[in-house]
Amino acid sequence: MIPPMNAVRTISQEAFDELVKENMDDLGMDPVESLQDAIETLTLQGVDLSGIVTCVPGEGGVNDNPVMQCLNELKASSKDQNLDENLDSVADSFENLAELCGVQGSGNAAIATRNGAVELICSLCSKIQIVQEKVLVSALKAMASVLHDLQSTEIFRASGGQSVVMNILNGGVQNLDILNSGFAVVAAAATGNEVLKDSFMELKIDELILQALNRQSEGSIQSLYDAIRVLLTPDDNRVLASQVFGYARKFANIGIAEALVASLQAELSSPSLVSASIALKAVAVNDEICRSISENGGIDALLRCIDDSGEQGNKSVARVFCSLLSKLAGSDTNKNVIIEKGGLDRLIKLSARFSDDPSVLQEIMSIISILSLRSPERAARAMEAGSGDLAIQAMQKFAAAQQMQKSACLMIRNLVARNPENRTILLNNGVEKHIRKAKQNHEFCKEAATDALRDLGLDDYNS
Repeated sequence: MIPPMNAVRTISQEAFDELVKENMDDLGMDPVESLQDAIETLTLQGVDLSGIVTCVPGEGGVNDNPVMQCLNELKASSKDQNLDENLDSVADSFENLAELCGVQGSGNAAIATRNGAVELICSLCSKIQIVQEKVLVSALKAMASVLHDLQSTEIFRASGGQSVVMNILNGGVQNLDILNSGFAVVAAAATGNEVLKDSFMELKIDELILQALNRQSEGSIQSLYDAIRVLLTPDDNRVLASQVFGYARKFANIGIAEALVASLQAELSSPSLVSASIALKAVAVNDEICRSISENGGIDALLRCIDDSGEQGNKSVARVFCSLLSKLAGSDTNKNVIIEKGGLDRLIKLSARFSDDPSVLQEIMSIISILSLRSPERAARAMEAGSGDLAIQAMQKFAAAQQMQKSACLMIRNLVARNPENRTILLNNGVEKHIRKAKQNHEFCKEAATDALRDLGLDDYNS
């Protein structure tokens, strides 16, 4: 069972407005001063003011707030028996609401949620027909924009929003715009909410995702990858044992991993590649799945993506692809595949292209560390490719980058643990001083540095 949300102190819009009025009437404050005092007083008392419309008295009431205007227009439409005759104006209201609530830090999404936006949009979406594409897409955009926290997603769940959205997605599976906006709602709703993840799985969203992935030859569905990632992320802190790893296995069993590999192979220059890579990493939760990804050409495609990211000089993209390769390298079978396909040389080449970015270097060293683990042969090949030089040069150049320093220590340990010849090469090249410096300067690196010094055969590794 998931425990209820922690209670927080709240205040109604009416009570807030009354407090502002009292400051003016009883204490003689001017409108601006009375509003500011009410906000400060309630904040100090620990009252949650999210969703409250704060406006200076005399400058228009709550209903003059742009979010409230959109909601009032939509409420009026929901009561109109001739909804079909006003679809253009309804679509405009949805678009305006989505734009307002999409502004980060504005508080507009909270205002909308407090004033019934989630329930209202769910109700309207259940009335709009699939053929009315324009207004439906606008409605789904608005829905995604108001689902911003656990409270809003719980209202969505209580309103049957998951069933409403799944009905729309199933009915509009031929329409890329509906799929894109609908999966954006899935991603927003399932973020931080384990119960909704489970609800979507019960409604067979995995089968729908596979259908949508197989339609991507007609166009990319960016939000589809976001939905996969969110559904497979254990991000609900109310839950001790998330079910998402079981969902990932189910995704793989029906062919979603293979479909994601196909996405990587289809358009090597597509902007959706990064999202597809992140989604595939979320699915790759065990050795069997990692091997199946390789068997379906995933490592080939990923190494090409890594090559492209280096040629294009795109650091952020390179990090994402390296992170996925690191995950796939966890399979012993895949380790050999990566090396056989020239993966070590390609990684060293990438490190040369991004020699000024420790965040990329640490990802590369993490992969090499995994490839070298408990394998003298692979560790020897890693040294031949230039991994030792990479470690020494990076540690010297980025002494303050503690995560990279730790990655270097871990890689060095795996390179030398079962390879005496590698120890000799690295020690002769002066690696010891860099490891000791990392150990001295970064508490975060202390354990990894100690292990590296020990496996280098140094007696005073604890000093």
